[in-house]
Amino acid sequence: MARAGRGARGGQGLARVAVVVRAGAAPLWWSGVFAAGVGVLPSGITGRRIGVMAGAALFIIGAAVVALTRRKRYTALVHGAARAGKHDVLQDRAVTVRNWRRGHRWWLLLAFAAALGSSFALPAAGGMLLAGTGTGLRLKAAWLGRRERAGEHLVWLRVDWLDKRGGRPAGKAVKAYRGTGIAAGDAAPGGARRRTAALV
Repeated sequence: MARAGRGARGGQGLARVAVVVRAGAAPLWWSGVFAAGVGVLPSGITGRRIGVMAGAALFIIGAAVVALTRRKRYTALVHGAARAGKHDVLQDRAVTVRNWRRGHRWWLLLAFAAALGSSFALPAAGGMLLAGTGTGLRLKAAWLGRRERAGEHLVWLRVDWLDKRGGRPAGKAVKAYRGTGIAAGDAAPGGARRRTAALV
């Protein structure tokens, strides 16, 4: 579906919140793992042992910060979600993920380059931090998935309330979420892919 805010017959184009959150997890994780693997080769200024130990700490800190940031905002929006209308159009998971990754491709490239460059000072640490942020996004999506299962409804937001890069699902522009049945769309609770798709 094209990135349009309004669907057929006055409905709105809706993207899954958990899918938007999860979209950056894989590219951040894999680019971080690769950067850490390459970055451990130079001894750097501090030496490999210190670099890896610092990287492990940064991985944990990065994952925790990303996973826990803005939980109150997400919780309030989830609690206030109204039922999606019958004319609302549910955006496919693949489209949501593609929009996010295209919108963030230069940011991802710069983050990867920075992680590699930092290895000459602190081996592997930058890559491990990058992998930690990807893990944090996956943990946040999983947390949203648990809330979706507990409430027996999936949460969505209007596509036109996302930023120009297809992200910020809890940003200032987002006024409210909408809810559907647990089987709606083509993504499972938490935003992971599932085999079968259903309607609202």
